[in-house]
Amino acid sequence: MRHSIYVSRAIPQPGLDLLAMVFDVEVNPHNRPCARQELLAGVQNKDALLCLLTDVIDAEVMDAAPRLKVIANYAVGYNNIDLDAATERSIMVANTPGVLTDTTADLAFALLMACARRIVEADQFMRKGNYRGWSPMLLLGSDVHHKTLGLVGFGRIGQAMAERALGFRMKVLYHDQTRLPERIEKQYHAEYRQLPDLLRESDFVSLHVPLADSTLHLIGSEQLSLMKPTAILINTSRGPVVDEKALVAALENSQIGGAGLDVYESEPDFQPELAQMSNVVMLPHVASASVETRTKMAVMAAENACAAVRGEMPPNIVNPSAGPS
Repeated sequence: MRHSIYVSRAIPQPGLDLLAMVFDVEVNPHNRPCARQELLAGVQNKDALLCLLTDVIDAEVMDAAPRLKVIANYAVGYNNIDLDAATERSIMVANTPGVLTDTTADLAFALLMACARRIVEADQFMRKGNYRGWSPMLLLGSDVHHKTLGLVGFGRIGQAMAERALGFRMKVLYHDQTRLPERIEKQYHAEYRQLPDLLRESDFVSLHVPLADSTLHLIGSEQLSLMKPTAILINTSRGPVVDEKALVAALENSQIGGAGLDVYESEPDFQPELAQMSNVVMLPHVASASVETRTKMAVMAAENACAAVRGEMPPNIVNPSAGPS
């Protein structure tokens, strides 16, 4: 008897092909996130669920699928899944770590460059037919080279950002829950700072922390007030890490110089003032959106699901106590 899986949204075909070797596959047919009732109906009588970060997977979803053995999250983060509820029910949860590190760092640095050099403004200026010739004062931005980059969170992606910064001969500061070993600091030419000091010293602040109780609104009014009036905030981590209303106020009051955002506090919604600000670059949560990386994520998520129903430990399980003994 073949196993069955519900895929909450279409993923790149190589992942679906791999699933089809093991499962009867049902995929959400709509090009949008699953509605709650669609998700609850989809998981019924399924052995596995491959879901997205946008899907809230709580006890209600798990109880709608008594046969559920594994939840394969198509993401590195898994704050959308009630991990305790899954473990209580012996449901394995797996994610897709590592594969999107460089792609996300590329995007974060692209946002940094776009904000510093006013790339989006310049593009719009050209498209509107406003260019009348070279001018010494036209669209003056900020240099990136030799500036100070503050990294809040110094895991895989934070360290990949530090690597990129070295090519621009930037000074790299970092803050994390614990200070890293000296050998890692030397490898990335990075200096540890407490968060307030990092915010005061940095020309660019880039966020690379997971969403947890300790990081909810990690950057709020108090923290923004410490930043330089020319500083630029980059967020490719999770939207609720930043108090978005406080960010709008800081931008309106020129407390900081700009922001580059790929994530938002209440996605897909955002504070409407942001869209009116020329010093804000906004992207639709595309940090990992390269063909290569999204395909690798699909394959990795599929491999996690396949392993679980074979009675094996998924390669990227995050609650191993729920796995086979």
